[in-house]
Amino acid sequence: MMSLPSRSSAVDPAAISSHAGVADAQMRHGFGPRVRRLHARIGKAHHQAEGMAFSRALLNGQARPQQLAAMIRALAPAYALLEQEAPALASALGAEGFPWDGLARSAALAHDLALLSALPATPPSAAAAIWMEQLRELVQRAPHRLMAHVYVRYGGDLSGGQQLAEQANAILRGQGLSPLSFWVFPEATAALKLSLHNAFEAMDLSPVEEEELLEEAERAFHTTQRLLAELEAIA
Repeated sequence: MMSLPSRSSAVDPAAISSHAGVADAQMRHGFGPRVRRLHARIGKAHHQAEGMAFSRALLNGQARPQQLAAMIRALAPAYALLEQEAPALASALGAEGFPWDGLARSAALAHDLALLSALPATPPSAAAAIWMEQLRELVQRAPHRLMAHVYVRYGGDLSGGQQLAEQANAILRGQGLSPLSFWVFPEATAALKLSLHNAFEAMDLSPVEEEELLEEAERAFHTTQRLLAELEAIA
C-alpha cells in the first residue's frame, strides 16, 4: 500500500516515515538522479499517509480483517490496469528493463480476493473509482505520468510493504484466516527494486515530462490518502 520502515515495539507516528529523514538521505546516495528526485518529492506526502489512522492501526496490529479485505478489493482493479497498460507505455518511453513478470500483483490479488470472500462485503471504494478514472486518463494523454503510479505502488510494495505484510498476516492469523499473497514476490525484493530503479532512470523524458512525473508521484500519494481515510471509516 505504502512504504513503511520496520516496526519497533512502540510506534511513534511522527517518525513512521523514513523518506524525509537522515536515513533516507543516506540511502538515496546509491540511487540514480531521477529516483533521488522522486524520493525527495514524495517525502512529505509519504509521511502524511503513514501518519493516518489506518496506517497506525495496521502498524500496531489493530486493523480489522474487514479493513484489509476492503483494501485488497480497492487495489485489485488498478493493479490490473497498470499491468495491462504500463509495459507497452514504458517501452515507448525508452525503458525496456522493467521486471514486469516479477512485479505483477494481479494473480496474488485474485488469490487474496478469493481468500477474503468469506468476510462481510464492504462498500464500493469511491477512492478506488477516482484512482481508476485518473489512470485511464493518463494512459490516453500522459503515459509518463502513469509511470509515477507504477513507482509509488510497486516501490512501496517492495519496501515497507514487506513490513506491512507481517502486521496484516498476523491480524489474519489471529482470526483463523490464511495470510495474504499480495506482498509475496517471486524474486528477491532487493533485486526487483534495483531493476525498477534502473528502468526508471532509462526512461527518455523531456524536462517538462520529468517535472510532471514528480508532480504525479505526489498526486499518487494523495490518492493513497483518500483510500486510507475510507479504510479507517470502515472501522
